[in-house]
Order: sequence, then structure tokens, then C-alpha cells
Amino acid sequence: MVSLAQAKESAEAAQLDLVEVAPLARPPVVKLMDWGKHRYELQRKKREDRKKQHKTEVKEIQLRPRTDDHDFETKLRKGRKFLEDGNVVRIVLRFRGRELRRPEVGLATLQRMIEAMSDIARVEHQSKGIEGRRLVAIVEPITAA
Repeated sequence: MVSLAQAKESAEAAQLDLVEVAPLARPPVVKLMDWGKHRYELQRKKREDRKKQHKTEVKEIQLRPRTDDHDFETKLRKGRKFLEDGNVVRIVLRFRGRELRRPEVGLATLQRMIEAMSDIARVEHQSKGIEGRRLVAIVEPITAA
């Protein structure tokens, strides 16, 4: 146990700061350190942690009710890549003109896309019916927990 005056003298002699570590302890605990360097290290660590974290984005795939098989496979590959990267995928099926008369064709295309992704994704939300001129499904990656 060192007196406050002695602690201040030794801090000044070493050209360091006297930092209170545990103010509620009896007697209070202090530490000699370079406070500016300590703050810089904390900021650098926080910046590094921000770089490492992954922000989930919502990626969108647009389909039509009569999307051809090759185009469907291309969009499926792209959607699977988005999911493997950890992003959420919004599948939007747009209707135009007379396509609205046969909504079951569009629903079947949307279900086909969801089924093809079911091994790596789960449905977070799916529209019950046609909203305006589109059907929407949101799928998220299955996390290995």
C-alpha cells in the first residue's frame, strides 16, 4: 500500500498516468500506465472487430412465372451463393399482363425455387397470395447451431 503522494511522484518520475482501476475497493486501486496509448489500443481493437464482423444483406432474385429452365438454374445458383455467403435472399416473382390470370403457374415456380434451396435455407416469410402484381418469399440460411 502506497500513499497517494508517493503514487503521484512515481507516476511523474516514470512519465506515466495514474489511472484508478477499482474505485470502490478499500483502499482504491490505481495503476501506472500511458493512458493515451491505452485508449489508442482500445480504439484499434474495436476497429479490427468491426472489420471482422459480417453484416447480413438482403439480396434479391427476380423471377417470372414462365422463367425458362436455364435462366431458372442460373438464378438458383446465384441465390445459393448468396445464402452460402450468409445473406438473406428475397425471391420476387413478378406478373405482367395476362400472367395474372394463372397465378398457380407463378406459385409453382416460386415453390420450385424454394424447394431447390431447402437444403441450405429455410423460409422466413412467404406471401399468402399475390400482393399487387408479385409474389414474395424471403429465405434465410440455415445456421449450424
